[in-house]
Amino acid sequence: MWWFQEGLCVLPVALVIWTAATFIFAYITAIILRHVDPLVPYISDTGTVAPERCVFGLMLNVSAFLGVATMYVRYKQLRALVDDPRLNLLNLIGFVLGCGSSLGMCVIANFQKTTLFAMHLVGAILTFGVGALYILVQMLLSYRMQPHVHSKTMFWTRLSVCIWTFASIISMFVSSVIMYTTLSGVEVNKKLHWTPGEPGFTPHIVSTISEWSLALSFISFFLTYIRDFKKINLRAEAELQSNHLYDSHHYRPLPSRRPSETSPLLAGSI
Repeated sequence: MWWFQEGLCVLPVALVIWTAATFIFAYITAIILRHVDPLVPYISDTGTVAPERCVFGLMLNVSAFLGVATMYVRYKQLRALVDDPRLNLLNLIGFVLGCGSSLGMCVIANFQKTTLFAMHLVGAILTFGVGALYILVQMLLSYRMQPHVHSKTMFWTRLSVCIWTFASIISMFVSSVIMYTTLSGVEVNKKLHWTPGEPGFTPHIVSTISEWSLALSFISFFLTYIRDFKKINLRAEAELQSNHLYDSHHYRPLPSRRPSETSPLLAGSI
């Protein structure tokens, strides 16, 4: 058995690989077609112009689905491990925040920056802002559950990623405010090409680097789930209430079938 086949660690692995591939593919395509500048463009700018726009949106929607699946499994895992009502409430809040972040990814995928900038901005706030809160909640849960459930090393790792995430958000926000202030009257959201030395170039580069750093911090955080997900297996049961699919008043049951069967589909437990 390969390491990624242990438990459900394939979920965070797939999420990380697919999301990274989304960003890299859109970036390479946009650079080759000269739709953006090679020097650190915004992630959303690499998926603004066709044909990479279509692929970027499709792949980002798949990332959102994988994100919800991963965070739901994480929620169920902690719910099975924790008996404290306050921690269970915090766990539920974290799952809701995670779903909000995935919803933001769908908004970004379907509303382009150069067309509906307001909706794109809402998606960015949901993805990065609410996503950062999700990381914060998971870090707090790791703190409360160490060292019995989580090791201290894992807590410090998630704390470091959390600090990295919020530092990137602050840097991106401050540099973006400076850029928009410097270029007042210019449609910055539609500007895909920048020349070194022009007004607003330096805060633009700081903002784009901060955005890529923020995305990398998100990917790094989900890598910390791999070890935990190795300990999770699924168990599902299919229970047949009847041996036919229609109303018994119209159809007679088959004598060769039992009226109720229970069939285990996937063996295992948390």
